[in-house]
Amino acid sequence: MFDNTCKLIAELYSPDFATWLLGKPITLTKLSPTELSIEPIRADALIMLQSDEVVLHIEFQTAPDENMPFRMADYYLRIYRRYPNKQIHQVVIYLDKTTSDKVYQSTFAADRMRHEFSVIRLWEQPPEIFLRTPGLLPFAVLSATDNKARTLQQVAAAVDRISERQTQSNISAAAAILAGLVLDKEVIGRLFRRDIMSESVIYQMIQNEAEEQGRNKKAREIAANMLAEGMSIDLITRLTGLSSEVVQELQQQQTNE
Repeated sequence: MFDNTCKLIAELYSPDFATWLLGKPITLTKLSPTELSIEPIRADALIMLQSDEVVLHIEFQTAPDENMPFRMADYYLRIYRRYPNKQIHQVVIYLDKTTSDKVYQSTFAADRMRHEFSVIRLWEQPPEIFLRTPGLLPFAVLSATDNKARTLQQVAAAVDRISERQTQSNISAAAAILAGLVLDKEVIGRLFRRDIMSESVIYQMIQNEAEEQGRNKKAREIAANMLAEGMSIDLITRLTGLSSEVVQELQQQQTNE
């Protein structure tokens, strides 16, 4: 949820992210990982944005990942293969504070190959960076602030000053979601109106994810019942829409039980 929220606001407010990460208010369009010819290693935490001259690859992470250096090197080569004449900027943005040394890794090295990328740990960034730009407001509460509740109040006040209703609702929802990493729901609920947040595409995205999870859970329950009745895996996959791997996993669980 946190990663997807970040991806969506980066897509919706790409000039704000470009100003922050590239130093230029460039309007960027979304680049799908499937456009890189090879299937992505993992597409849930990354977003790639592009202009005529630049590709900006951002990875949002709530937790350290020991495979991050390899993933960044691998994606760099994929992007370069597709766009050899564009500048490629890669940034890993860690959201939640940790003492792990993995969040300081910014280099992949193997034999004679060496690849470097940028890393931003939000808890080390001054809140002012995020408080002055609408698209970055949701990150302020995760920054280097001693009083996160007060910072979130500043965010809420800045959101109230946004004149465009859709932007106001999108930023409200994103700020409330990311604040959940560091503050109680009661504090967040006092500052952001649910009626405004419910109008946002981010809120709708979360609703859709919840519905999809519910449908998947129901399909798994039906598949388990079909297996108990002795139906074939092939027929179950066709009737439920689940992959054969998932059905086989359910079958193995039943065998173990």
